[in-house]
Amino acid sequence: MGHRSIAAVTAALVAGSLLTAVPQAGARAAGHATAGSAPPAAGIDLDTVTIPQLQARMAKGSLTSSALTRAYLRRIETVDPRIRAVVRTSTTAVRQAAASDARHRAGRVLGPLDGIPVLLKDNIDTRDMPTTAGSLALAGKPPATDAVLVSRLRRAGAVILGKTNLSEWANFRAAKPTSGWSAVGGQTRNPYVLDRNPCGSSSGSAAALAASLSQVAIGTETDGSIVCPAGMNGVVGHKPSLGLVSQAGVVPISAEQDTAGPMARNVTDAALTLSVLSGPKGPRGAGTRPAGLRGKRIGLWRLPALGPGVDAVMTRTARKLRAAGAVVVEVTPPYQGRLAELEFPALLSEFRRDINAYLRTRQGPRDLAGLIAFNRARPEERACFAGQELFEQALAAPPTTDPAYRAMRAELKDLSRRSIDETMAAHRLDAVAAPTNPPAWTTDCARGDNDVIPSSTPAAVAGYPSLSVPAGRVGELPVGVLLMAGDRQDAELLALGAAVEDRLKAWRAPRYLPTAAPGTPR
Repeated sequence: MGHRSIAAVTAALVAGSLLTAVPQAGARAAGHATAGSAPPAAGIDLDTVTIPQLQARMAKGSLTSSALTRAYLRRIETVDPRIRAVVRTSTTAVRQAAASDARHRAGRVLGPLDGIPVLLKDNIDTRDMPTTAGSLALAGKPPATDAVLVSRLRRAGAVILGKTNLSEWANFRAAKPTSGWSAVGGQTRNPYVLDRNPCGSSSGSAAALAASLSQVAIGTETDGSIVCPAGMNGVVGHKPSLGLVSQAGVVPISAEQDTAGPMARNVTDAALTLSVLSGPKGPRGAGTRPAGLRGKRIGLWRLPALGPGVDAVMTRTARKLRAAGAVVVEVTPPYQGRLAELEFPALLSEFRRDINAYLRTRQGPRDLAGLIAFNRARPEERACFAGQELFEQALAAPPTTDPAYRAMRAELKDLSRRSIDETMAAHRLDAVAAPTNPPAWTTDCARGDNDVIPSSTPAAVAGYPSLSVPAGRVGELPVGVLLMAGDRQDAELLALGAAVEDRLKAWRAPRYLPTAAPGTPR
């Protein structure tokens, strides 16, 4: 596939989105009102409305950003106590929305995100709100400056609504953590079944979107931390190509794999958000129309280890894609064992380098050794799980100047790229598809996570794009399909993802059940 412009693809997706009427409130999925939802703004169904539909209403004057922002703030107030996805809201959100309304009235709209409420994962620097990575060690004075991606959102007129909870230190502290837990935010719950886990580390961003607490959210990923929460909470998550979105001002694990990316309830909104986050780095090329599936070649990597329920979802997905004219062939990308062997040791060395550099920009512990000492001294940091084995291993890991480390990272980059490139070339594929996640496991601090999720690793290590789209459910628990493609093929992947989303029509609003039906995997 040749590179296409993200702007061109998003324009095409927007055109398609505007052809769909906003559903009436009575057509909302069952169970939405059980969350204690506030009345929607101007008759809009917050579950299903898209950014283009919102902008069309704002252009006509039948909706204001102020009304939309207040509607989301009311939903946070009434719904979030059940799921604990949002750790704070911005005291300036309503003022930001009023400024957008003034621009709309004056005909000076800054773009498709002008006036659109956005939640940020709480490891993304904001000068006007704390940025904690879930740790009390960073809970004091906010960063001095916004992350680059936040500056881009502000320049685009987005309303920064607040911050979402995350797995503390993006799940890079303990050997057996509990995803969605942090000392700052407590435990985020999966809105579909409240005693189930939201996956990590962008737990709060995904759960907030499932509960319709914001129009879009920003997550971050090193390996799986956008796409797994998206899959497990039934929303869309895009991990961009490495370098497409600036890492500056984001609490790091590894510069070799870290990226922020958009999360939304539909692919169109994710694509529009990426066009803002990526700025001038976005790929350029010829325009396109919304992608259909006829003639597309998709490689299905089944991963039966995720269980028979997930495999059944993948079988139904393949059948629906074939019915739409796609060619689906079964594949097994090579080198996965070696990638699993090498990735973690490389991340340990990179984390020590990168977290030490970040901590020097903040008040609090000045380095990784200081973080370890902080956690030992604060019982609140051990309220769910006591371990900080990854911190301790990173402290003892070889530096990134070490020849053995450099050889390891070079092999990782080579094999991860070959795992996707060779698979796509051998079968002439447009994308590789795999299950994003298993059914959400029961949250249990004593046990920790019960996850085996290898599908995110090839694209994460290679720095290639991946996109999770809702595919179905095991009982009440959502399962996503993860699409992967080559470097900087984000625009093509989003266009394909929109076609897959349209064919599967798998999104359902959560019902906030207290527990799953008997027999559901735990």
